[in-house]
Amino acid sequence: MAETTAPPDSGPPEPIARAHEAAAKPDSAVVRDALGVGVAVGLSGFAFGVTAAGSGLTVLQACALSLLVFTGASQFALVGALAAGGNPLTAAAGAFFLGVRNAFYGLRLSQLLALPRAVRPFAAHWVIDETAAVALAQPTRRSIRLGFTVTGLTLYVLWNLTTLLGALGAEAIGDTDAWGLDAAGPAVFLALLAPMLRTTTERVVAGLAVLLVLGLLPVLPAGVPVLIAALAAPAVLWFTGRGTNEPKDRAEQLPEGEDR
Repeated sequence: MAETTAPPDSGPPEPIARAHEAAAKPDSAVVRDALGVGVAVGLSGFAFGVTAAGSGLTVLQACALSLLVFTGASQFALVGALAAGGNPLTAAAGAFFLGVRNAFYGLRLSQLLALPRAVRPFAAHWVIDETAAVALAQPTRRSIRLGFTVTGLTLYVLWNLTTLLGALGAEAIGDTDAWGLDAAGPAVFLALLAPMLRTTTERVVAGLAVLLVLGLLPVLPAGVPVLIAALAAPAVLWFTGRGTNEPKDRAEQLPEGEDR
């Protein structure tokens, strides 16, 4: 019997290798996307600085919020409630509940990033809408880490710098309400989010969430409508899943021997 020699190990089969190569994303593309989000949203920290100063906060207080809280929607909710004459504790509670969503981002990102324990507390401070959006859009762990880090670093530096500039320049701008700068941050994020809504289900979820926020905003404290709007996703998924399962349920109820 002729001796057979095993072929040399040349790596994974060609189709698998090609699929892996297609899934990878160049570092330059990840950095470009991360910088785009970080710069676009980071510059809106100027609007927060102006709004914070207009609501009665000092420059030091405005900068401390950006340094220590670092979640734009919660910061805008806090200063907006204070500007409307709300109780500071109520305003802080609304901002806190609005920031709870970042904990859910963290649950998913902790698995994808798989960072060393010593780094996790520092990385947790950067778990916000924008870093989560960029990281979750990446195909590999390397690109996830790169996107998260570049977005977080760029956004943190620019957000705090522009907060300082906005708070210092608030007096020169004049009436901050007339400029509508408090809407700049949310508007930027919506502009970044819109192209990501590719399927009908995603668009329906987004539309229902907007309707819930707009309908409940006049009657509920700041921050609460956004939390309730999060129920749009499970509601739409339940409804679409129910429609998908109905034919199967009816088929299972047919007696044996009948045409299914």
